[in-house]
Amino acid sequence: MPRAIDQVAWIVDDLDAAIVRRLHADGTGPWTVFRNVEMAGTYLGRETKVTMDVGLAYAGDLQLELIAPTNSAPSPYRGKDGKARIGLHHVAYVVEQLEEAVAEARAAGLDPVFEAANAAVRVAYLQHPAEPGALTELIEGEGMRALMKQGIAEAANWGGTDPIREISAS
Repeated sequence: MPRAIDQVAWIVDDLDAAIVRRLHADGTGPWTVFRNVEMAGTYLGRETKVTMDVGLAYAGDLQLELIAPTNSAPSPYRGKDGKARIGLHHVAYVVEQLEEAVAEARAAGLDPVFEAANAAVRVAYLQHPAEPGALTELIEGEGMRALMKQGIAEAANWGGTDPIREISAS
């Protein structure tokens, strides 16, 4: 069943610089920045614990996410060489039930490559074998839709002041 994409994400090497570029290039804002985000799970079948800083903003109803990995743990955010996969990274959909959504995606030919969680969300990244590196993320989190609705409203009414709001996840 087709549905609207909820999020588009990029991997960046410097979150603060990337946010400033977006603010100046197209006026996207305000940005909510989460520092010290941890996700524990499995990547390609092996346990991992990833840390990152994340910035979120909105363009209309679309959530824009900037991810800056802060550790060298194996993850979909780094290549086999260990370097961050800078650039466009994934599209994401918010789902009500992660296991059910992953099963549907598997039935459509997508393979899970990363499944992880923290206190706020559970995620799964999947890819089609014919399109390695083109990732789809499924996100489950209580209140996620309400959080996004609030962010969309804030962006629609944003007057350009207070462009960056920081939250520490640790």
